[in-house]
Amino acid sequence: MHLNVEIKAKSDKIDEVEVLLIAENARYIGLDHQIDTYFNVPKGRLKLREGNIENNLIHYHRSNQEGPKQSIVTLYKSTPASSLKAVLENSIGVLIVVNKQRKIFFIDNVKFHIDKVKGLGTFVEIEAIDKDGTIGVEKLQEQCDVFMKYLNIQKQDLIAVSYSDLLLSSR
Repeated sequence: MHLNVEIKAKSDKIDEVEVLLIAENARYIGLDHQIDTYFNVPKGRLKLREGNIENNLIHYHRSNQEGPKQSIVTLYKSTPASSLKAVLENSIGVLIVVNKQRKIFFIDNVKFHIDKVKGLGTFVEIEAIDKDGTIGVEKLQEQCDVFMKYLNIQKQDLIAVSYSDLLLSSR
């Protein structure tokens, strides 16, 4: 398990965000086409991420709030084309599927996503990550705040919920 403090913001300036990240010498990981299948669970959220870069079963607890929010995350590295998805579909059922193109960048422990989400539009995410408990929530919060200012993310653009929630509410 690890701790994240993260923000998600609607953005029609993703090209500008990418230029700013490159100017800050962010390490570009690549473009990932991700299919996130969310499953019906009684506590938290459970999704299977299938991509050409990231493949994980992810369980997390996070409150819905605008601005930086804390998440407790458990990751299980999955293998593409395994039977894990079928097991989950058949046992607990699919809630919704999110289809996105994601550019992934890192600056130290902070991960940046530039997302094009099918049916929703374009977004920027900032995730300050503490994998081993040595950074702490205050420092993670500070990192999110600093990068929000640097990337010119405005409070009115912040999204309180996940892509899955946005898609579910648009049904």
